Amino acid sequence: MQQQELIPHLFRTEYRKITAVLCKLFGIDKIEVAEDIASDTFLHASELWGLRGLPENPVAWLYTVAKNKAKDRLKRDTLYHNKIVQQMQLSTSELQEPDIDLSDQNIKDSQLQMMFAICHPAIPPEAQIGLSLRILCGFGIDEIAAAFLSNKETINKRLHRAKEKLRELNIKIELPGETEINQRLDTVLATLYLLFNEGYYSQARDITMRKDVSLEAIRLTHLLTGDRATNKPPVHALLALMSFHASRFEARLGQNGETVLYDDQDENLWDTDLVKQGKYFMQLSWEGGTISKYHLEAGIAYWHTIKADSVEKWESILQFYNQLLIIQYSPMAALNRTYALAKANGKQEAIAEAEKLGLSGNHLYHSLLGELYIDVDNSKAVEHLNIALKLAKSKADREVMERKIAGIKT
Repeated sequence: MQQQELIPHLFRTEYRKITAVLCKLFGIDKIEVAEDIASDTFLHASELWGLRGLPENPVAWLYTVAKNKAKDRLKRDTLYHNKIVQQMQLSTSELQEPDIDLSDQNIKDSQLQMMFAICHPAIPPEAQIGLSLRILCGFGIDEIAAAFLSNKETINKRLHRAKEKLRELNIKIELPGETEINQRLDTVLATLYLLFNEGYYSQARDITMRKDVSLEAIRLTHLLTGDRATNKPPVHALLALMSFHASRFEARLGQNGETVLYDDQDENLWDTDLVKQGKYFMQLSWEGGTISKYHLEAGIAYWHTIKADSVEKWESILQFYNQLLIIQYSPMAALNRTYALAKANGKQEAIAEAEKLGLSGNHLYHSLLGELYIDVDNSKAVEHLNIALKLAKSKADREVMERKIAGIKT
């Protein structure tokens, strides 16, 4: 890998590790210090490697520079005396250099602990996702702004307010006790779920999906399985759900970047390893005593990894949706259920159920009704698809509507 490709690659993989460890070292009130040291490390690398060439072990070089910068900061910062000395109960003369541990285990531990700090219930969900993208995934402010259809100034303000809230509450970067873990795990999983969906169903202008965002959500969820305190059935269920959806990444876009709908996808492009991973975690998830929405959505996603239509497939999906709406109702889940209802019981019943929802301002509502009315009442199908076309926010969605309209015989 050439230098111009290596540094961005290493920034994506190593920035987040360095930042998490340094955040834990400096404390929640010094998040910006950790981010600055990590950023300065990569800036130093881009300058020096351009002059002297690549070091023998670029990752080890980055870690060494980051450690030295952190030590220099500690030595000249009053934090060094006020925090480290007190914790170690040593006099200044007895004090030795602090250990900055960038081992694989400490990196994983620090990222997991940071995840629980960021996903504190007092922080708004959008800010949780933004901080996760920045600190735990190494995304730049421009990338986060694109994901939220926003601008750098708005994102910077949002992240600043979230950091101030963490300081105000003096949130510790550590795994909470068992009781609080069980309470906070729901918030962590909700953030990871939203993070995955932001990549899988990206709302960014003219971007159908952000695979890198979804893969980061999967990586962070995997971290939860590495600790006994967080390796729980809902985590397995969420990993199963993510794995099943991610298995169809390569089939969801055509050669020209156009959206390929499920029925038109080439199943040869589906990732069978991810399907197997999903089955493994789904099996683990059912070993617990409770059923979460992630269990039910994983079940729905599993049946979508079987391309062929069958009565068993659509009746199973319909039953999963019925249970899902009982434990956590949402209009979008109810809307998606009507498609399964059409497959299982026919279009007329599904149309009646869909129209009861009355989601007239949602392009997906009109898109689905347009699909259901095809060959039932084609003029109504075109009417709904034209409304969906006007409401759609992305170019990819508009292209889907245009193709559907063009294919209807009126």
